Amino acid sequence: MCCEINEGSPDTGKALDKLISALGLGSGEHLALVGGGGKTTLMFTLAKALCRGGQRVVTGTTTKLRLLESRHEPKSVFLSLDPDWERSLRTQLETPGPVFFGHEILPSGKVIGIEKSLADILWRKPWIDHLVLEADGADGHPVKAPAPHEPVIPQSVTMVIAVMGLDALGAPFDEKHVFRMDRFEKITGLKPGENITPAGLSRVLEGPEGLFKGTPPMARKVVFLNKLDVVRDDRDVRLLREYILDSKEAGVNLVITGSLHLGTLERLG
Repeated sequence: MCCEINEGSPDTGKALDKLISALGLGSGEHLALVGGGGKTTLMFTLAKALCRGGQRVVTGTTTKLRLLESRHEPKSVFLSLDPDWERSLRTQLETPGPVFFGHEILPSGKVIGIEKSLADILWRKPWIDHLVLEADGADGHPVKAPAPHEPVIPQSVTMVIAVMGLDALGAPFDEKHVFRMDRFEKITGLKPGENITPAGLSRVLEGPEGLFKGTPPMARKVVFLNKLDVVRDDRDVRLLREYILDSKEAGVNLVITGSLHLGTLERLG
């Protein structure tokens, strides 16, 4: 299955609908995004797609996010700046489009996200249809392994989406391509300087220290392999998808492969 979600395209609306269909999203979804390689872009794309048909969508993070990235949404509410933030958030949701919700803007230019317990409370509000949150950070790297305190996944999430940048596949295991190298080495067994193999990359999804760490038992697990547009030979991509779906330990329900830059996707699961 393939669709285009390019901005300005006459087929954008249909393509966004296909993105929702490919992920199998229903009503009242609470999505947590982890990993690297386009996680923030996917969050805002999903929010736009879910807003079609008048859905009320809140985006945000349970960790930290660059303020510039949060400005992607024209509407925002910050808990520390607004004593009546709940009323403001509800009012903002009455007009079309997602609302970004954060806790505080730091002098460093980053945004502190909301507590995961607050995310659980928000998801139960009848005036919020969907909640889409980043649950960790990758500092712009294609792939990562979580630190001991990551990811920060609320208990009410219905789906966890692990994002990986395919520009790391076959590339050297180094600081350019991997965030938290020591953790990545421990989980995957790869050594710094070695090429990142499909088998090695798939292992970052597995085990109690992998990307899906802390996922609630009932939440669906999805992997989004992004940046397919930079891949010249897709044999390793096909092999990576097979490793992921064959892994009983990872327990992944669905793999989406595509390019958020070009706006294409394929579903396998």
